Amino acid sequence: MTTKRILAALLAAVLALSLAACGGGTEDTPEEESVSPGVAVQVQEIGADTIYTENTVSGQLLAEDQSTIMVAVSAKCTAVYAEAGDEVKAGDMLCTLDLGSTLASQNAASISYRSAAQSYSDQAAVFEKQIALTEKNVRDLKELYEIGAASQLEIDQAELQLQTAIAQRNSTLSQLEASMQNALSNVEQLDTVLENVDARGNVIAPSSGTLVTMNATEGGYISNTAPVAVIDGAEQMKAVVQVSEALVPKLSAGDTADVSVSAANQSFEATIRSVERAANMQTRLYTVTLSLPSDTDGLLAGMFADVTFHTDVSENTIVVPTEAVLTRGETQYVFVVENDTAKYVEVSTGLTGNGVTEVLTGLSAGQQLVTVGQAYLNDGDPVRIVSGGDAPAETAEENPESGEAAAPEGGQGE
Repeated sequence: MTTKRILAALLAAVLALSLAACGGGTEDTPEEESVSPGVAVQVQEIGADTIYTENTVSGQLLAEDQSTIMVAVSAKCTAVYAEAGDEVKAGDMLCTLDLGSTLASQNAASISYRSAAQSYSDQAAVFEKQIALTEKNVRDLKELYEIGAASQLEIDQAELQLQTAIAQRNSTLSQLEASMQNALSNVEQLDTVLENVDARGNVIAPSSGTLVTMNATEGGYISNTAPVAVIDGAEQMKAVVQVSEALVPKLSAGDTADVSVSAANQSFEATIRSVERAANMQTRLYTVTLSLPSDTDGLLAGMFADVTFHTDVSENTIVVPTEAVLTRGETQYVFVVENDTAKYVEVSTGLTGNGVTEVLTGLSAGQQLVTVGQAYLNDGDPVRIVSGGDAPAETAEENPESGEAAAPEGGQGE
């Protein structure tokens, strides 16, 4: 009897536990977690653009048309027409100097040069005719010799005459050329002395601007070691920078560059006017001069400027954000998205610009390039495209202000 009671109690306990387990499974089992559709990434549509290498150097602003007027002789000033601080125009008379003897010397030197040049030209023509006749005589005698109508002695004498005529021509023309060059040197020297001075001794302004220095006084004498006047065309400025031997072969007059002047809080595009092809003896650097826009306000001579040159330009090429390109050993690769799946693509790269890189092979326009999250991908991984957080890509496309990463402008650094 006791054994039956014990068995009944055990069966009842087992039944109760079974019922409790069934009820608990229905009420307390947590919901199954949703399966993630893939690795979250941001993408950008690949397109063709322009990329270039950027080289930034520092330089200085100078007055575009600053003119220093020198007269390399001492002379008396007989009249003054402007004073420091005046605005002058190109061609205005600034003062008159008593340069009668110097002007007469310049005129005489010019006449002497023209005479020497004419004499050289006349003598050269005479000798050319004489030598042409002598050469013809030699040819004729050789033809006669072939038929027995002339002797070898006659040919030898004619050839000697030809050699004598050539030697005489060379000697005479050499002397005449030396005389002509001497006269030209005198003219150039006097032209330098009288640069910006007209035939009546008036000192002429070579450019428009502000007369910042005027050393001529009526009745006084000007020195050959100090400027008569200095004109500062400050409204038009230029930038002057020094560049290395590696950069200078890539620059040419007419190229453009970006200029930033922090003191004036100005940034603008400038044009290269000249590139020196001889290095400074001390610095071994090359001078590059750029013309600045005339409508830029606030620029003053002496301000510092940062000039960015764009070199090694590649146009209509595939350009991607640099961070999208991954490297493993010597292999460069990216990930693109096709049918919500990551695809591993090996690439070769070219130029590197401001945060962007040129891709030479491996990619084509229109593909979806992974720009964020690529470091966590393997080939064939499912991906979920997001933008600026967890918003779906299609939401960002409908709202342009949602923060969707834009395609690069191509390394222009704008």
